[in-house]
Amino acid sequence: MHYYPYRKSLKVLHVIPSINPALGGPTHVVLNLVKALRAAGVDAEIATTNDWGNGLLEVPLNQCIEYEQVPVWFFKRFSPPLKEFIFSAQLTRWLWQHTRDYDLIHTHYLFSYASTCASAIARCQGVPYIMRTIGQLSPWALAQSRLKKQIYTAAIERHNLNHAAAIHCTCAGEAEDVQNFGIETSTITLPLGVEMPPDLPQARQQLRARYGIAPETPIVLFLSRLHYKKRPDLLLRSLNQLADKNFHLILAGSGELSYITELKKLTSSLGLSDRTSFPGFVTGYNKQLLLQGADLFVLPSFSENFGVAVAEAMSHGLPVIVTPGVQIAPEIAAAGAGLVVPGEEEALGKAIALLLNSPKLRQEFGDNGKRLSYHRYSWQAITSHLQLVYSSLSQKQPPEASSNVELRRSADKS
Repeated sequence: MHYYPYRKSLKVLHVIPSINPALGGPTHVVLNLVKALRAAGVDAEIATTNDWGNGLLEVPLNQCIEYEQVPVWFFKRFSPPLKEFIFSAQLTRWLWQHTRDYDLIHTHYLFSYASTCASAIARCQGVPYIMRTIGQLSPWALAQSRLKKQIYTAAIERHNLNHAAAIHCTCAGEAEDVQNFGIETSTITLPLGVEMPPDLPQARQQLRARYGIAPETPIVLFLSRLHYKKRPDLLLRSLNQLADKNFHLILAGSGELSYITELKKLTSSLGLSDRTSFPGFVTGYNKQLLLQGADLFVLPSFSENFGVAVAEAMSHGLPVIVTPGVQIAPEIAAAGAGLVVPGEEEALGKAIALLLNSPKLRQEFGDNGKRLSYHRYSWQAITSHLQLVYSSLSQKQPPEASSNVELRRSADKS
């Protein structure tokens, strides 16, 4: 089905290397963000590649189609894929020809071809652009493939960042990382949104029936990419301390086959195989069943600029346990929505034991988290503020702060 967009007051292009859901939060976010922006009256579109991990997404190329209820331009990915870099000559040509058709460009990811190319072309053609760093300037992230990132930064990415109309950060910690990286551009701090969940009153019983879990057994949920950055191995080792506790762990998510094999070997060596399930990548009803049927959510990640999975868990009323590397941890602590603990086996094990032992505390944290999500992470509130930012930047005016947008101007750094 072809999608023919109609002209609205503001035309914005979001550029992302891939929208393969297996890549995690950013791909999920961009689809929902554009959907919410369009509902708010912004003529927003997405430009991306047909990357689908080791394969290619079978969609029409070089044209705007309706995909997941939003207009998306897909372009041919160079094969074989260059991991996260995801080069596309088609996308390059199209951006050079059509960037001026838009009032504003909003890119997602650093150190990846599509977003870097879009920023550079917008810079050359005088079109305002916003860059979303998605936590890639945190100390942990910069330490990964350090030399490659240093070369990439010196060659082009620092120029893109310093000439952007603004840097979109999702929490205060991310804005500090941008500042510490020596970027002169103003930052806007605006969180991401989550959809308010449908009610599944039988989720608890249905989830336990599906996985053969006893009705009274509490479920510990990890729902994210299975990647060493997210530290599911730490969660397994922490639970190994709680052999006398009644629990079942669900590790939901996709990842590299070699890493998942390592996790399953670790699970077996710790004697947790009978108490752990690996459902793989989940979406739709199956994802809702996990979020509404589990008892607590744990993400002991090294680094998360926002943590969409954590925000989703809170919107479902789940108490959460996170490490300080999850940069919305201060908001979680301030709202009393969960526990923030060091990324160490003993500390994480004690936190999980505390919530396993206290249904009342789980309920209190869950209620607080649901309130936090409703007031802070609703798409309607976020897009209304983002509209104001877009309007200012498209006219090459500095963004204005509002009740839900924290603004740090470049002049404030002097």
